[in-house]
Amino acid sequence: MSSTIRLCLRLSRFRAIPSPKQQFFGQRRPFVNLSPQGSRRNRSEESAPQVVWAAKTRIVVGIVFIGAMIYSMVTEQKPTELDAPSIAERDSLSKRESGVTENSPMRLRMEEFIKQQQKEIVRELESVDGKKFRIDTWTRENGGGGISSVLQDGNVFEKAGVNISIVYGTLPRPAIEKMRVNHKAIDPNVESLEFFAAGLSMVLHPINPMAPTVHLNYRYFETANPDGTSNAWWFGGGTDLTPSYLFDEDAIHFHKTIKDACDKHDKSYYPRFKGWCDKYFYNKHRNESRGVGGIFFDDLDEHEKDQENTFAFAQSCLKAFLPSYLPIINKRKDIPFTEKEKEWQQVRRGRYVEFNLVHDRGTAFGLNTPSARVESILMSLPLTASWRYMYEPEKGSREQRLVDVLREPREWV
Repeated sequence: MSSTIRLCLRLSRFRAIPSPKQQFFGQRRPFVNLSPQGSRRNRSEESAPQVVWAAKTRIVVGIVFIGAMIYSMVTEQKPTELDAPSIAERDSLSKRESGVTENSPMRLRMEEFIKQQQKEIVRELESVDGKKFRIDTWTRENGGGGISSVLQDGNVFEKAGVNISIVYGTLPRPAIEKMRVNHKAIDPNVESLEFFAAGLSMVLHPINPMAPTVHLNYRYFETANPDGTSNAWWFGGGTDLTPSYLFDEDAIHFHKTIKDACDKHDKSYYPRFKGWCDKYFYNKHRNESRGVGGIFFDDLDEHEKDQENTFAFAQSCLKAFLPSYLPIINKRKDIPFTEKEKEWQQVRRGRYVEFNLVHDRGTAFGLNTPSARVESILMSLPLTASWRYMYEPEKGSREQRLVDVLREPREWV
């Protein structure tokens, strides 16, 4: 029922107030009830005669009322024309009614999985460091939100962040056209398209220069049809190791653990995604890799494997993080180091910052997302870094050996 009809019905329940003429000729003043439900009245009020509207008045009110009904019926939206619920609203209702099950949309299953992994990773890292992460939960106006878990000035980690982000939004036509280059399932004839994105991002910057920085990100992206079903979907992500001082055994262990996770699903994955990582995490302006690599992939959709198998692959990769990194950090976190070695670490961190702010697509996407939470996006940057003018390591030094490897990526396993 329209607001116009409701207003007319409410007015029709009001009792008329006598005119001054009626009051002058001694008629008792009737009770005026302005409440649709009525209210208590005393006996004198109950016995008071009610004033009847004049015929002309009734006709005028009737015409206005009927006209309002006709106008409302003509202009009011039919049920089929009402705006359909957004995918954020659909997902919120589904979680309230049924929770998340194996039959839930992939959006909800990915969200549930990364939340579980975040809790486990934070718990393990707290046991390594001895200090607690600060947990910030935030929401977005149009649905979604995230959980930022950050540890700063710890015993082992100078800065560590393990964040999850859930984003609902609408893609404008230019973005749709750009995405269709890699995803032909996306309808090219629509002006806008709802999307969902969920991911877990992590960067750990240890205090000790002998312990390597590590980065990880696994994500899921989906566009939705008007009825909430999936239109196009894909997975992406990866992980890589960035040491300031190279220990070959650490690089070998890290790569072997990741390779084992890949080989469970497809033996072509590791060499393919390792090469992709070497090319992606590359500072072109420095002609060197950011670190000793790992794996990186993007746009894995139905043209690669079906959705369930691709989700299982992403799960295996994320679950492989703790066994790939914990042995390394526990081995290197307490090694003695000099002031000069700490300075070299600061220089290497500067190169890390350069990549993230100049080349990283994830950082650019996050900063260009409406209502972006900048603190969470820039969580990946180290607490301290330095840039020394024309700085070059000594020939034959351990520092120079690292640079040589970064300029010529190796096959570690």
